[in-house]
Amino acid sequence: MKTRQIERKSLVPHTVDGITELVLDTEYIDVPQPPRDWDQLVRTAVTIGACLLVSVALVWSTSAIGGLLALSVVAVVAYAAAAAFDLTWIMCMAVEWLLRYDPKRAKIARKAGHGSLAVSMAAVFAHGYVFDQMVIGLVGASVSALAKGGWSIAMRVHARPLDPRTQQWVEARRAKVDGQLAMIPIRRDLQRGEHLVDAERQALTADSGSTDPDRSGGSADRPDRSGPSVDRRSLTTKEAVRIAWDDGIRDRDAVLHDAADRLGRPVSPDSVDRYLRDLKRGA
Repeated sequence: MKTRQIERKSLVPHTVDGITELVLDTEYIDVPQPPRDWDQLVRTAVTIGACLLVSVALVWSTSAIGGLLALSVVAVVAYAAAAAFDLTWIMCMAVEWLLRYDPKRAKIARKAGHGSLAVSMAAVFAHGYVFDQMVIGLVGASVSALAKGGWSIAMRVHARPLDPRTQQWVEARRAKVDGQLAMIPIRRDLQRGEHLVDAERQALTADSGSTDPDRSGGSADRPDRSGPSVDRRSLTTKEAVRIAWDDGIRDRDAVLHDAADRLGRPVSPDSVDRYLRDLKRGA
């Protein structure tokens, strides 16, 4: 049996002159070496070969189609546009790989990849036809087909098919997670809309109120509250913070104290900080 040597370090007690300390001790031991995983090596070789085929196909198709398009446009633009032909079906293969556990969605990417591959092969053949090199056109078009086939085989090597029940379980779980992920931008958009509505309402209220800008008689931290009284039972922390903001209070501690005074109870500093950030963004 083949063995390999590994290094192990551990703390051991060591005594000198009656004083014991823990010191680092290094030990080399032989352990059995696992057999070579030939299946994994072959799987890796197939993947590398598929990547090389795709790279060769991309270079060849770009060169051939670019030479065809260069007859009517600048060479730089022609070759940049030519790269799109093979990049399209390569991108479809990447999407198919990402959706390998979702056959319904992967089927669309597979069909789109086959269509893009056909267009790319037709363009390569057209290059040979225009330059009166039909055989080269046919052989060159087959390069992309071979690359596509090689990658499809590599994907089958890495595929892990699921039984129907497990597939349904995965789809149900994915639907719930996707719904939660989708709600993140939706909630953000709704909050943004609510802030815009609140800002519009405050602007209209300010325009319809007193036009006298002078608010003498109150300090910067404790402005005058001679306006209409607010029912504390129906007042929320968010509304109390907004009232303090409208009164010109910008200091965080002052807002916290003002909101607690209006509510008649302590308020959460985290909630006050969150509402202040929202008001500053909407300002």
